[in-house]
Amino acid sequence: MHFKKIFILIALSMAIGFFGCAKEKAEAPKQQRITKNLVPPKAEVTGTNFLINLSDLEVITVEDAASKEIVETPNLRGRIKITNKSEDMLDIQAVTVEYFDEAGKPIDFQPGEKITKASLYFRVLKPEESFDGQLDVTIPMKAIKEKTLEKIEVNLVYIASPLSRETVTFPEKIE
Repeated sequence: MHFKKIFILIALSMAIGFFGCAKEKAEAPKQQRITKNLVPPKAEVTGTNFLINLSDLEVITVEDAASKEIVETPNLRGRIKITNKSEDMLDIQAVTVEYFDEAGKPIDFQPGEKITKASLYFRVLKPEESFDGQLDVTIPMKAIKEKTLEKIEVNLVYIASPLSRETVTFPEKIE
């Protein structure tokens, strides 16, 4: 008889717990992450001393689920391959990105937007040597909202050879 009461008590507790949890509504996320591919998703840019291949280009936005408004500065992401086409070594510093509308005017970031216009690399490339990396910069909201993006300009920031470097050393301790 004692076991019967314990069994009924356990079964009743489980039923209350099961039905009590089932009544709670799961809240839908308030923001959603949207990924859109650029068209075309890849590009090849040739400079005087280098070749840049961009691929898997996509724009990532975070939108309010209810209003569909963009709530964070969008990101432009993709893969980048830089090839040294010169006869000298190139000290690659960064790749900067600029955005232009149909009229060829720059699309500016609005106040309050996060601005990341460069991806840093700091690599020295020998002639015909390549470097694979990731491109991760922000893109102005205006380019996405108003669909004004017509052209992206990629600038490779580098120092041509011969490179001369100077090293300085100073004493430091962590205490």
